Amino acid sequence: MPAAFAFGLASVGLDLSQPDRINPEAPVLDTYYPVPRLGKVDAVLERLCQVLGSSVRSATWRLDQEQLQALQDAIDGLDPEATHGRALRTGLRAIAAGASQHRLRSPQLPVLTVISDIAQPAQDAHDAYLRLHLLSHRLLPPHGCNLGGIFGLLNNVAWTNQGPYLASEVDCLRGQWRREGILLEVRSVDKFPRMTDYVVPSGVRIADADRVRLGAHLAAGTTVMHEGFVNFNAGTLGASMVEGRISAGVVVDDGSDIGGGASIMGTLSGGGQEVIRVGKGCLIGANAGIGISLGDRCTVEAGTYITAGAKLRLPDGGVVKAQELSGRDDCLYRRHSVDGCLEVVFKANAVALNESLHKN
Repeated sequence: MPAAFAFGLASVGLDLSQPDRINPEAPVLDTYYPVPRLGKVDAVLERLCQVLGSSVRSATWRLDQEQLQALQDAIDGLDPEATHGRALRTGLRAIAAGASQHRLRSPQLPVLTVISDIAQPAQDAHDAYLRLHLLSHRLLPPHGCNLGGIFGLLNNVAWTNQGPYLASEVDCLRGQWRREGILLEVRSVDKFPRMTDYVVPSGVRIADADRVRLGAHLAAGTTVMHEGFVNFNAGTLGASMVEGRISAGVVVDDGSDIGGGASIMGTLSGGGQEVIRVGKGCLIGANAGIGISLGDRCTVEAGTYITAGAKLRLPDGGVVKAQELSGRDDCLYRRHSVDGCLEVVFKANAVALNESLHKN
């Protein structure tokens, strides 16, 4: 499996008793990686680790000014056309400039994070954030790296207009900011921030930024409307209209439409293990939902929820569990309007999206 690495700025917990001092044991709140990289372990990565006195291994180094200068010298010595060379220069410049540090804001530290094998579990919060950036930068597809145990590595953070804080610090900080004439606005309290504060992928529209978590994968041509939602390690592989919920682990292929209020079961709740995929050219109607995968050109009628264990009437009158049809192409799932039975019809017509809605 490939390696990943990036220069970043890590926010750590603020020591309210000594706000001018950085506690080396402070918890990591987030890490921003402006230019993450993915590829094989090569001479460039080996050289960066060598400057820090290490071999290539999964780790995060907090960088002081001397190390930043040594890394800058090493990068300046690279062939301008070397793999990752330009990106490394851009990333290092972005973090070396640092950020103006208000005494009430969480401290920010320049770091270099290396993941020697993305198939292995994340080691810490820096590692986890780099994996989420790789997904939202579209360097990896959903399920392209190991995200097992990620919840246990991330802190519950209050995401505010003054940056991230530990949720337990907010009540104390709110009063201190007010004394400076500034209102502290808490946008959410969660382990995952919104994607657009870190990455804005090209060719997408997002009506409400709060509805897309960092770690979502949005392909060019995707539109997420106000009631749409995309979780981490989930998303679209092509142009799609998202007006419903794409839960963690769910993958939606090109040309599919998730209708208003629709729901797709994920793998985080209820012990679910199956990865749900929606094929190409599908339509999940308003307030409908699925707990099985759809093949290409499938339709789920508005208001119809198809769980894996649901009994479906076949065109010949037979009955099967929905799980047996998971992933099959050209299916229309609906509830009979007279007798109320869930049924499946095998169809030949395709779903076509309104192309003008996907011009981003």
